[in-house]
Amino acid sequence: MKRALGFEVENLTKKVSLVNRSDEPCGIQLVNSAAVGKRAPNDLVELAIEIQKADNFIHANACNKLQIIADQIRFLQQQAENVLRETKLNLDLHHAACNFVKVPGNVYHLYKRPSGQEYFSMLSPQEWTNSPHSHLGSFRLEHDQSWTPIEAINQKDVELTLINKILAQGEHSINMLSLQSSPH
Repeated sequence: MKRALGFEVENLTKKVSLVNRSDEPCGIQLVNSAAVGKRAPNDLVELAIEIQKADNFIHANACNKLQIIADQIRFLQQQAENVLRETKLNLDLHHAACNFVKVPGNVYHLYKRPSGQEYFSMLSPQEWTNSPHSHLGSFRLEHDQSWTPIEAINQKDVELTLINKILAQGEHSINMLSLQSSPH
């Protein structure tokens, strides 16, 4: 038992870094170097336990931070996929056949002929009763030349209104800053 305890203490000493003792720290003789160097039998064990706790906490903190980064990476991948999907849709819609000049802010209706040709029309399915061509969707051309599906127009308008309010507040803040910084 004593041999096993000695082995355990030796292992702890290897794991726990203790400060090298000096009988004359900074050139000053200690009053009683034996008393200063004494330690309780389980001091090394307690010190090793504290180091193990610190190691565990540091590992857990690193894992938590890496989890946040992994979540951000997944979010950015999803955003990239959305951008690529929107880009493909916008390119496809801009390449659809059209015999008129498309004006931003207007809604256009995409149809497909039996031949497979896709084209834009100004007539909605409700206006063009008994259309010989299948209706693929209706889209609003935005000022940035992107397309918004008709079912997402209300949401897009809410987003644009919010963005315009933020921009207006930003301009107001900039104007207030310029008034404050101008000499009177």
